[in-house]
Amino acid sequence: MVRVKICGLTNAEDAVRSCQYGADLLGFIFAKGSPRTVEPDTAKGIIHQLPAHIGKTGLFKDTALDEVRECVLFCGLDHVQLHGDESPEYCAELKRTLRGTVDGFRIIKTFKVKDRILGGPLDEYVDADYVLFDTFHPEMMGGTGSRFDWGVLKDFRSDMPFFLAGGLTPQNVAGAVRTVHPYGVDVASGVEISAGKKDENKLKEFIQNARNA
Repeated sequence: MVRVKICGLTNAEDAVRSCQYGADLLGFIFAKGSPRTVEPDTAKGIIHQLPAHIGKTGLFKDTALDEVRECVLFCGLDHVQLHGDESPEYCAELKRTLRGTVDGFRIIKTFKVKDRILGGPLDEYVDADYVLFDTFHPEMMGGTGSRFDWGVLKDFRSDMPFFLAGGLTPQNVAGAVRTVHPYGVDVASGVEISAGKKDENKLKEFIQNARNA
């Protein structure tokens, strides 16, 4: 069954509701420059209210390793999503220092997509547990509300499971799952009233449609 990640959470109400509706992972943005960025204290307070089985993901972009590790341990994260130009060596060091310290620790490495997958080569990221494909934007880090051509992924071949992001909504997520066959789907702006505030109906519909697909 496809995994569902709800990203850009900024408040406990939306986070708890996401869990109730069946989300598998929740994402908290610590990278600067996003309207959905949260402080570690805020994220920790929200995470404290979540079920143990829910994946708690921190999104970072070109952040010093020590800062990432400190945030993971302080907030109680078990997934890290790397959204910048982090190298395979960076991933290896992060995994080495947190493996055994954080139960079930996982790394998600983001790659942007235009008419092709940018960055890589992906096969060098052997310490990442998942990759995530998101729409390229020259200025915005994510949450653009724009999708890329899913046909770009038709020839993607890797043993590494991947998440699909970028312009997903309750209306198109089922088609995305059937077309791309991702391990998981990731949404932020597609289920929002405004940046950082989720719409209850859209949230519920998105998760249901992804599951039903």
